[in-house]
Amino acid sequence: MDRHWTASVALGLFLLTIGYVEQKAWAQAPCPADHGRLLSALKASVKASGGPGNGGFDTHEWAAIVARDGAVCAVAFSGPTPDAQWPGSRVVAAEKASTANGLSLAHMALSTANLYAAVQPGGPLFGLQATNPVNQAAAYAGNPTTFGGSSDPLTGKLVGGVVAFGGGLALYDEKGIIGGLGVSGDSSCADHNVAWRTRAALGLDKVSAGVNPNRKDAIVYDLDPGGKSASGWGHPLCAGSEADIAAELGAGVGGSMHE
Repeated sequence: MDRHWTASVALGLFLLTIGYVEQKAWAQAPCPADHGRLLSALKASVKASGGPGNGGFDTHEWAAIVARDGAVCAVAFSGPTPDAQWPGSRVVAAEKASTANGLSLAHMALSTANLYAAVQPGGPLFGLQATNPVNQAAAYAGNPTTFGGSSDPLTGKLVGGVVAFGGGLALYDEKGIIGGLGVSGDSSCADHNVAWRTRAALGLDKVSAGVNPNRKDAIVYDLDPGGKSASGWGHPLCAGSEADIAAELGAGVGGSMHE
């Protein structure tokens, strides 16, 4: 009887240990960039914090990074305080990062901007936004005074969500895909430009392939007046100079006087 009890306890401890190791391994997926690097790259990419113009409103922005396992691992904002940029954009940035990471592979990058046309009614990905609901318990938890800092309560959480407009890019180093970046706080076209600059500043733009032959996961401005995309991966033009800036950055295809 004692031997059976001892064996049962031993088996239980063994299974708990396996579970702990697996959970620990999942939680320790490497973060592509820490909070400090993300903050520096974001500030250098936003006009309101001293960087170049991106079109749109040129307002302050939120940025988030997820590791390859989908867990948020860094959140930052470019302004002096959390409310210097749209408060709602914190979660949107994390969702964009999650989307780009979750729908990109080592040899096929999809930006959130590339999804717009495909998710419209009649498109091949119609309904995609409903497939990965936002984790509300993670998205709205924690002390707001810590939002955007190194201890942001989103860190280590799976936020989920699917965003199908500009601002989310997968992150790649020399070995392949390592996570996703999301930027939010301006027009979707400007967010894409800021994300493009931020990814380049992080040195994580080694994209090998995508839906654009030369520009990989660049935003595609090819919607006709009826809203149909010639490529199938199109995104609407925004009202400002974003398309021209995207063309100058190599972040956009079509819709610009430069092309």
